[in-house]
Amino acid sequence: MNNSTEYQVGLSEEQNEVLQEIVNIGMGMAGDSLARILKTFVELSIPRVKLVSAENLNTEIANLVGDKALVTGVRQAFFSYWRGEAITIFDQNGCNELAALMGYTDNLDKNSEVELLLDVGNVIVGACLNGIATQLNVELNFSPPSVIAANIPIERMFNTNKLSWSHTLLFEVNFGLENMRFKSHLLVMMSEETIITLQNDLDAFLEGL
Repeated sequence: MNNSTEYQVGLSEEQNEVLQEIVNIGMGMAGDSLARILKTFVELSIPRVKLVSAENLNTEIANLVGDKALVTGVRQAFFSYWRGEAITIFDQNGCNELAALMGYTDNLDKNSEVELLLDVGNVIVGACLNGIATQLNVELNFSPPSVIAANIPIERMFNTNKLSWSHTLLFEVNFGLENMRFKSHLLVMMSEETIITLQNDLDAFLEGL
């Protein structure tokens, strides 16, 4: 994240480093929670943290997630102290494998697939964001999960003309299941106002080390 736009919102190199570590721990908690539910090893990528402009959001997400034919996105807003959105993006491949691990015995119909993805998205988001927030002594509330897009190209995930912010701090990590095709990506987006609040939280965290 070493670019001039980033420093305009006040994130120092030291803050970037500690934020990366905090996000890494939070993502690890999410992976552990998912592994306990599925009773299988969950593979995690190294989290990436990047400042992104609204107009480039879809392009940046496509670059992070990679070339997927069709994806489905599950959204949860978080609010109270911080405000933002968490989006869990699911590749269509591997859903039947995930369903079997989650105890679905019949072939997935559309409603069952949505229920499955909402359940998994809720687990990942709650564990990750609460893991990050707890380290910074922050409490969060969450909206219920909902599907914001189903079976679309990744570059069409967001209508950037309707976004209320000009820049967001974007966290990304991808989850996989050992020896299975299932893949998902968690994206956490914070607006400019929350970035400023986060800066103060990181300063307090650093002072307490």
